[in-house]
Amino acid sequence: MNSDYQTRMETVIRYIEDHYAEKIDLDSLAQVSHFSKYHFSRIFKAIIGETPMSFVNKKRLQKSIYYLTETNKSILEISSLCGFESASTFHALFKKHFHVVPTDVRKNNFHHSNISLYMSKNQEEMSTSVCYANDSNNNLLRRIWTMNITIKELPDYEVAYVRHVGSYLETFHAWGKLGEWAHKHGIDQTKYSIGISLDDPNFVDEYACRYDACVTIPKDFRKEDHDVIQYKTLQGGTYALYQFYDTLDKFALAYQSIFGQWLPNSEYDADDKPCLEFCMNNPATDPEGKAKVDLYIPIKKVV
Repeated sequence: MNSDYQTRMETVIRYIEDHYAEKIDLDSLAQVSHFSKYHFSRIFKAIIGETPMSFVNKKRLQKSIYYLTETNKSILEISSLCGFESASTFHALFKKHFHVVPTDVRKNNFHHSNISLYMSKNQEEMSTSVCYANDSNNNLLRRIWTMNITIKELPDYEVAYVRHVGSYLETFHAWGKLGEWAHKHGIDQTKYSIGISLDDPNFVDEYACRYDACVTIPKDFRKEDHDVIQYKTLQGGTYALYQFYDTLDKFALAYQSIFGQWLPNSEYDADDKPCLEFCMNNPATDPEGKAKVDLYIPIKKVV
């Protein structure tokens, strides 16, 4: 990973350590990192190995151990001092991570409980995660080095689209509606079919994820009002192209590899635009059931 990305990740981690007791959200962390707000979460997870808010909560839980074992502060006070929204949220996360509740830690001798062992292991995991992308044995992410990335300039695209809200595995519903509309209006859907995954399922509930199924339309196309069809312009510019051909369950790996390995070692940052997924085939009719997608990642030169 280049030194700039490493420095920016370390800056985010220091910010979390210094401000864990305050309200922290993804927008504020993206601002601290100087990464695109569209792509910060994906970059953080790909490099660190877990989501930003999971990392924040681990830090808060670590701090809570001190208050539980070294002070007489109430559970409510501790939850507030450690930045949790409520005592119930603190209680639930503590139990999930330590397999005991906060009051159990207070009642029992900390040094004779399994919390200290868990904390030691947890600290090691968090330290290791910072070097996640540098692990030469991490074949999951290093697959990208055997793949070709091409830098392309894309024009603006005028598109008609159908928005799907739900699992990304069910986007065919949107494509079906769009295909029916496109056929009716004499539009060649297969040449410029573009998918846009607006949410990362690592941070958004699977059934709340937004996805736009798009088809390019001529500049002089008459945009009539429609209950389902909407229109917009996809902004062109500089993009990194990765040509994906595999089963759809591997598509997330392509994103993870690009954001975790290629991008941090390139001369580019992710730009403040969504990624564009040019759909080049129909997986249902592919002999191997694979999807062929030209994945365009918006980029800009590192300043």
